[in-house]
Amino acid sequence: MKFLVRDRLLGIGDDYWIEDERGHKAFLVDGKAMRLRDTFELKDAEGRVLIDIHKKMLALRDTMVVERGGEPLATIRRKRLSLLRNHYRVALADGTELDVSGKILDREFVVEYDGELLAHISRRWLRVRETYGVEVVRDDADPALLIAVAVCVIHLAERERDSD
Repeated sequence: MKFLVRDRLLGIGDDYWIEDERGHKAFLVDGKAMRLRDTFELKDAEGRVLIDIHKKMLALRDTMVVERGGEPLATIRRKRLSLLRNHYRVALADGTELDVSGKILDREFVVEYDGELLAHISRRWLRVRETYGVEVVRDDADPALLIAVAVCVIHLAERERDSD
């Protein structure tokens, strides 16, 4: 499954469509303005909220929380020691962990579980500069969760770069 995401995905208060490989609207990222913390909703094409994303208010390191139906689904934060590449840890509610690594700000990274590739996020596949692709490589993977993870790690990396 491949999805196309507009580069300005993370504008707070703006809405951005994520299209499937056939060009159909698959997901809407709805940035919520006028909130104390960074907040997004990932909605399906009919406007139903699939996933809530928000920044954790009280945390030592910037942390994003992903919820589905009001229940925690995942927590995303940067790994402490990652000198050469950007590395983020996704702690799922069931106790498993996903690893996100690569050039996050360049939109070139992978999401893995136990060394197995789940998704590849890349700007290289596309010629349109404002768009990048999210390829979900496993049929049993949750595309909404993987897109939410991509939104979170890009947002965290941009905030970190802006604070430097």
